[in-house]
Amino acid sequence: MAGLLDRIRRARRAPFHTMMPQQARAAYEAAAEVLEPPRAPLARVEDFRVAATDGTPLRARLYAASHARLPVLLYLHGGGFVVGSLETHDSLCRQLALRSGGAVVALDYRLAPEHRFPTAVDDAWAAMEALARGIPDLGLDTRRLAVGGDSAGGTLAAACALHARDIGLELALQLLVTPGTTGHGGTASHRLFGDGFLLDSVAIDWFFDHYIDPAERGDWRFAPLDSADVDDVAPACFVLAECDPVVDEALAYADRLRLAGVTVELEMARGVTHDFIKMGRALKEAGAAQEAAAAALRKAWSR
Repeated sequence: MAGLLDRIRRARRAPFHTMMPQQARAAYEAAAEVLEPPRAPLARVEDFRVAATDGTPLRARLYAASHARLPVLLYLHGGGFVVGSLETHDSLCRQLALRSGGAVVALDYRLAPEHRFPTAVDDAWAAMEALARGIPDLGLDTRRLAVGGDSAGGTLAAACALHARDIGLELALQLLVTPGTTGHGGTASHRLFGDGFLLDSVAIDWFFDHYIDPAERGDWRFAPLDSADVDDVAPACFVLAECDPVVDEALAYADRLRLAGVTVELEMARGVTHDFIKMGRALKEAGAAQEAAAAALRKAWSR
């Protein structure tokens, strides 16, 4: 990991916080799959649209290794609510579908600053509810529905699980990969890993400033750790990186769920940074984390 970080530094890519959001999106898209294995061929890779709460058609993509009636994971990509797309997480979603044996539906939720908080949350909720109702053309077993995501997408997935509990929707699993769970980075891991470990504190501030007003950062839809009540949410699988600014708050949320009686599995990848799960070409830990996530999905779907 240290050697990989050194190569990234030598590439002298401009950091996100020095760019306009549109430039950052283009830069992230160009580099997002450089360290990932080639996109795995699957029996089904289909683009479709799902309606947001306000009627806006949102792009989505289905991944499945067969044409059978499969359980499904709604996957929400990372990128600080500002960057990221279906393309930046295509390889990862293919791996999750291939390894789990289920279907993955990735959502292209709307990004900030054009669409600030809580638009991304509303889009994720709309997609989750649409899948739960059933989209006939997809032919999926949406009675076995999970939600998941990495980084900001993990935050959205946690908010989805809380919302599902509130509306009486039973989810099989919430898969939280290196999620942010609080609106204020005051933990020891933020201080220890906030500079030089891929996701820097200045980048986190840049993402947050584009996405949400300071007065709203305690809202549980953005900071699920601050939720007043996490009882009865879906079982959780956390996939975390040891050298990550957000690892302490993710661990705190896992502990919060456990204290509420929620079943929690936790995988900690030692010696790696945020976003490691998308570095399968360079890190064996990425493949191991993908397999752990897939195993948790298979277990949840078999209950």
